[in-house]
Amino acid sequence: MAAFAGTYAPKAFYSGSCWTHKRGAQRTRPCHATASLQPPADAERPARRSVLSGAAALAAGLFTSRPARAADLGAATDSEKVLCDKECMARVDSLPETVTPSGLKFRDIAVGRGPTPPTGYQVVVDYVAMTPSGKVFDSSLTRGAPYDVRVGAGQIVAGLDEGLLSMKPGGLRRLYIPGDLAYPKGLPSGPGRPRVPPKSPVVFDVQLRYIPGLDDDDE
Repeated sequence: MAAFAGTYAPKAFYSGSCWTHKRGAQRTRPCHATASLQPPADAERPARRSVLSGAAALAAGLFTSRPARAADLGAATDSEKVLCDKECMARVDSLPETVTPSGLKFRDIAVGRGPTPPTGYQVVVDYVAMTPSGKVFDSSLTRGAPYDVRVGAGQIVAGLDEGLLSMKPGGLRRLYIPGDLAYPKGLPSGPGRPRVPPKSPVVFDVQLRYIPGLDDDDE
């Protein structure tokens, strides 16, 4: 993520012609090297907007110093494909929160029905992974296909693995994963994806679509 310096350095603006006067007649001549530190009127507004947008980006970055709230996540994911829409965002903070002995926290947006997956079973899930400020860094929705994983086998982030083991098919859960259960080595930034620092807390919205084999037996 590019850092915003917080200062505005004036630039020289060059005009394509200069005005001269001779005996009341107005003529133009080329002006190849005329420069001014004062921007023309039509350039002043974009420059100001650039400074203001940079300041807004700097302020957004400050949210990483406190726990994520639904309002923060909702504002940052308006343009993303999400599992928790605006209506969901409006109520998720009021839902009961569960804290496990490992430090994992979660809120059940929808509980689902049926069995929980036994350790070692394959499950099919959709997920959206975010930084505490709500910036999406991974999502099954953008790839257009759910994710197939064997739970309890250490194939995925420890906090996500733990959270899935107590979910039921059709359930939707928001996981607040502490750094020790997330990415010990962090994740590098990429095109459209923010960097995740080592042992940084992350937030996952995850939906357990079905458990192959177990779901079939219940139908």
